[in-house]
Amino acid sequence: MTQLPQLVSISELNRLARTVLEREIPLLWVLGEISNLTRAASGHVYFSLKDESAQARCVLFRNRAQLVPWQLANGQQVEARALVSIYEARGDYQLTIESLRRAGLGRLYEAFARLRQQLESESMFADSRKQAIPRLPKAVGIISSLQAAALRDVLAALARRAPHVPLIIYPTPVQGEDAGRRIAEAIGMATRHGVCDLLLLVRGGGSLEDLWSFNEEGVARAIVACPLPIIAGVGHETDTTIADLVADVRATTPTAAAELASAGWFAAARELADLHTVLHAAMDTRLNRAQQRLDDLQRRLTHPAARLTKAGARLELLGGRLHTAMLGPLHEARLRLLRSREKLQRACPRVERQQSRLASNRRALQLAATELLARQRRRLERAEAALEHLDPETKKANSCATPRV
Repeated sequence: MTQLPQLVSISELNRLARTVLEREIPLLWVLGEISNLTRAASGHVYFSLKDESAQARCVLFRNRAQLVPWQLANGQQVEARALVSIYEARGDYQLTIESLRRAGLGRLYEAFARLRQQLESESMFADSRKQAIPRLPKAVGIISSLQAAALRDVLAALARRAPHVPLIIYPTPVQGEDAGRRIAEAIGMATRHGVCDLLLLVRGGGSLEDLWSFNEEGVARAIVACPLPIIAGVGHETDTTIADLVADVRATTPTAAAELASAGWFAAARELADLHTVLHAAMDTRLNRAQQRLDDLQRRLTHPAARLTKAGARLELLGGRLHTAMLGPLHEARLRLLRSREKLQRACPRVERQQSRLASNRRALQLAATELLARQRRRLERAEAALEHLDPETKKANSCATPRV
């Protein structure tokens, strides 16, 4: 034992007493009733824990008080995990509270641990036993209380993400006496109904006592026996129940359960929007290419007026060639006539005969020229008729002038 000086101050004495208490007495659970509860401006909570014959002052510092999941009040029976200490400034014996739970929760925790160990030994938590969640459920069943805020959150989330999916509510109490049996019956009812291909088991947050119905063995075995996949969204993210562990999928909150149930439809909607964008872009590309090709064809297409102009130029060229072709034979005939005249002059004694031959040749030449001109004129008329037949304006006039039968 530490050797004490013969004379100590009160501060040293209180410090020594605090050190001895904190070292010799470890953290322990203390059962008692809250009384004289006060809250300081600093956020610290001061109260006393009492039983039938004694009481002890307690302090719950602000950082620990924020973790208590319910509102503290006088008269509550609690179990406190406390460190025995002394407040040196006044020399008051007190308990420094590390955590609080409602009285009786220790037994509930023990029951929870026993059931969890039992079900785990039966492989009820194994992933190999659990069913896959349908990506696009055709109907979703919801097991919850009609008065629960969690139900409203689930309905709002599903209406926002998958409004076309039918929802079937199987109302049941989710807290209180006989709630576990009623939840198991609701699961059986949904199974017999045979309409849904996915079930949501949801409830808002609460204390261990509030959520105890989801820790009952009957609920766990009903979930395991259900042929439909079940998503459990019970409590908050920090809450874990037996129902969460045996369900096919555990969601951190009821809203998260609704999001998991509608994830496939929500993703399909986004995929459809992406496909719409891709299709729209592909259509724009094809239309642009078709328009570009049309512009190219328009540039290559000859206007009828231009075609008529070209035909007229060709007609003039043919007319020139025809004129040249007509003048050539006439010139040759004229040359032959001159030569014949020269021969005639050289053969004067036979003038009459030569004149007769000359007249005959002249007639033949004129006849040939006339026939040649007639043939060329007929060819020209046929060419003009063909050009007139190809004229769009003439076609249109002929079609308008054709009488109806």
